[in-house]
Amino acid sequence: MSESAGKSVPDEGLRQGIGSLELGLQILNAIAEAPQPPSLKNLSDQLQLSPSRLHKYLVSLLRLDFITQVNGSRYTLGTAALTLGIAALRHIDPIQLAFDACERLHAITDRTLSVTIWNGSAPLVIKWLDASRPVAVNVRLGTELSPFFSASGRLFLAHLPVQRREQIIDAFYAAPPALPRYRGQGLERAEFTRHLEQVRSTNLCAFYGDFLPDINVLSSAIFDINGQIQAIITLMGMSGDTEIEPGSRHQRLLSACTRSVTRQICGKTPTELSA
Repeated sequence: MSESAGKSVPDEGLRQGIGSLELGLQILNAIAEAPQPPSLKNLSDQLQLSPSRLHKYLVSLLRLDFITQVNGSRYTLGTAALTLGIAALRHIDPIQLAFDACERLHAITDRTLSVTIWNGSAPLVIKWLDASRPVAVNVRLGTELSPFFSASGRLFLAHLPVQRREQIIDAFYAAPPALPRYRGQGLERAEFTRHLEQVRSTNLCAFYGDFLPDINVLSSAIFDINGQIQAIITLMGMSGDTEIEPGSRHQRLLSACTRSVTRQICGKTPTELSA
């Protein structure tokens, strides 16, 4: 029997840590998150630490090159912090994070879920998870979706560079096969542009049975540090039991999911990236 067998393992939240290390990292985080290099007084006020105690931590961080001084009185991140950041970015796989999050959301909601990426001209489905009661849609793994007639497509369109987006929209409205719809109404070009602005601002695109009768669809995007979409997670289900209105359970769960993955990728939420 192993030495640890029969012994209770302390809860993660109750394990003893090193308080001075945690405080040092809090100071480092405060410097990293500051919009401008903070002074000793700025940090002292923010962290509620005495200047003398704070200064000792700053000296240690300076010695290890985690921070550097600017203009002799302010602090910013140093080379060692940059090395850590680059190493962290190398180990991040945004698509795998999106897949993992999609599977967790699927277990919670039991709704049909997909992950899409932009293939240069349209959304491409790269993951598909059926609910226990699958919805009847002609979409599966590897399907290329319309930028206009899919919720994920509209999200991608909304975040494309303006010139590229306008080119795609102009080409479509020159001879549309049908008008894009939202809540049962066909959208002319100006209305569609306004719709995309709302989609962009909320990071949500919803279909209330607009193209698939009795099926609700909701998409939300995952972003990288540059504010570019890495992937989109889409949730769908029958309108009778899949509420996607703002503030609904499924909307809150999906939004929390994409916010969490975005934070894992770049340390910020979509709202913070767009600020």
